[in-house]
This record gives sequence, C-alpha cells and structure tokens, in this order.
Amino acid sequence: MNIGILGAGNIAGKMARTLNGMKDATAYAVAARDPERARNFANAYQIEKAYGSYEEMLLDDQVDLVYIATPHSHHLAHGKMCIDHGKPVLCEKAFTANATQARELLDYANEKGVFITEAIWTRYMPSRKMIEEVIESGELGEVRMLSANLGYGISQKERLVKPELAGGALLDVGIYPLNFASMFLGNDIASLTSACVKHETGVDGQASMILTYQDGRMATLHTGMYAATEQYGIIYGTKGYLIAYNINNITKIEVFTSDRELLRSMDVPQQITGYEYEVEACMKALREGKLECEEMPHSETILLMEQMDQLRRQWGIRYPFE
Repeated sequence: MNIGILGAGNIAGKMARTLNGMKDATAYAVAARDPERARNFANAYQIEKAYGSYEEMLLDDQVDLVYIATPHSHHLAHGKMCIDHGKPVLCEKAFTANATQARELLDYANEKGVFITEAIWTRYMPSRKMIEEVIESGELGEVRMLSANLGYGISQKERLVKPELAGGALLDVGIYPLNFASMFLGNDIASLTSACVKHETGVDGQASMILTYQDGRMATLHTGMYAATEQYGIIYGTKGYLIAYNINNITKIEVFTSDRELLRSMDVPQQITGYEYEVEACMKALREGKLECEEMPHSETILLMEQMDQLRRQWGIRYPFE
C-alpha cells in the first residue's frame, strides 16, 4: 500500500522510518507547503514523490492512504481535503482540536463513504491485548483503581505553547493517560474533576485529573509539559496490581501480588517504531471494506475529545478559533 504523508515535521519522519521498515506498506509520497522542505524530507527518507502542496499529493491516484501529521488545529481542514479526494485517512492524535470538529470530520467521512481513523498508536499495540488478557484472567482480582501519567520537558516547543495551534499538554500528551483509562476501565464515567496550571500563553501547562466511574472505580491521571515523569500506568485489583512501563509506548508489563511480590514480567514484541500497528490496522480495515478501525472506533474518538473539551472548560481554556 502506498502511503502519502501530509506534513513534513518530526512525527512525519517517524512514520516515514516506520514505513521504510514494513513489507506491505511504502512511504510513497510526502507533501509540505514548501516544495524544498518536501524535497529534503523525501531525500532523507527515500520517498519517491515530493509535493509542494497538499492538494498536489491528493491528486496522485497512486496514493492509497494519507497519514495526516500536521498540528491538531489543522486536522479538520486537512482531513476534509483528503476526503474530498476520496483518500482514506490515518489522522494523528489528537484527532481534532475539539469534539465539534471531530463530529464534523467523522460525519463528513461517513457521508462520503471514506475510511478515517485516529492515529493514537497505543490503541493498536500488542501491549493493549496483553494487559486485557491479564485483567480478564482474574489474576488481579476485581479491578478497582487505575493511575497513569505522561509528562515531558517540552515547553520550549513553539507548537505546544501557541493557543492558535491548539497547544498545551492535554491534546499532545494528556491524551495518553486518558486513553489508558478508557482502554482498561471503559467510559461509563460519573464525574471528571481536575486541576490545571496554565502556561504564560494561556494553554494548559500541567494538570491532574480524577475520573470516578458509575460502579465506584476511579482513575487518577496527570500530565504536563514541564518535567519528565516515569510514565507508568498502574492497574490495581483486589488480588494484586499491574505496572505498564511507559504508557506512551509500553516496553514491559509486570504483575504483582497485593503484597508487592513480583509474579511475572512480560516484554512486548520487538517493533520498528510502534507506528506499524496502526498502519496494519488501517490496511486490514480497508481490505475488509470498513470505514473505521475496531481498535479505535469513531465513537471512542468522540468520547475522548468530549472528555478533553470538558477538562478545558473546567480550566477556562478556549482556542482562538473556537
């Protein structure tokens, strides 16, 4: 399958490296607003076609799937542009800047009969199934609590501090703890409370969140762009607990008894970068004639965007274009 990469930033480079290591997918084309930037990117990653505009690449009938790697603020416009050309879409997280945009883009894709999914890579990884199997085995007993965090010292990145680009920690890294909770506790949330420290530009700098579920379970999450965290995801049950190391790309899973005795340790399968799983899921869905991926259905994308909208309302944060 020929993949066209829309955008030529760092995350686009990671996808290009991934595709170069895959057998059934090829980094065929890249598009940037600057022709020279596109050519340099294509040369760096051995990509056949370089386009100086997004529209040009979308007119190439050899492009089978488009990976959108632009800022959150532009995902709606770029997603609709791809759909107008009948191109299936793998759109980088956060899917859009807010739930209203997400609904608009998903409704547009469904109306046109074009495949689209969110590139939240942790949803597609083998580690997800490994954790689900531990929970379903009853080894942890009844799951009652969860904690997860993801933080980096990345506030120097211009994209992350600009309100007009939907900046802040939440959409960029906070989405991972929220997805961790969603994958393993579900979405039957009774209340969502939080506290936030704003950056000087008005976007969220760091935040803590507490999710209380209808059945009494709880998730405690935190995220930020000022300091690196240990990035653990921990699931607590009545018989023991599980630690997932590095929730952004889980490297190891350990299961403990309630007395903190290590029962077993599981390494995840070797990978190219981890992005290959979302590409493989797209290819499978397209072969089967589906308009979404079962790993991240459209309904889940909207739910997570609604949660982040709710959090920003609590913090009094609105993007200039909202």
